[in-house]
Amino acid sequence: MSIVKEFKEFAVKGDAVDMAVGIVIGAAFGKIVSSLVNDVIMPPIGLLLGGVDFKNLAITLKAATIDKPAVTLNYGQFINNVFDFLIVAFAIFMVIKGINTLKRKQS
Repeated sequence: MSIVKEFKEFAVKGDAVDMAVGIVIGAAFGKIVSSLVNDVIMPPIGLLLGGVDFKNLAITLKAATIDKPAVTLNYGQFINNVFDFLIVAFAIFMVIKGINTLKRKQS
């Protein structure tokens, strides 16, 4: 079997198409979650903590010079990414939980 024919069979299988759709939707969902965290969740948390903007929280390891930027440890962005992950993980958990519940009802 030629490589072109083999690839064609693989690419048009339902599983490959479903996977591609899932990846595209997952990427879009990731953007929505990032916006939710950065634009909706973190500002009130920052306000409660005295007006802190988490995106800008960093520790300067080495100050900037004329020809080199500062070296910083951006822990605020890390906190945002942790919130992103937790929301995505919880959403996926809820979807899987729903699917499992439906499967149990069908059995």
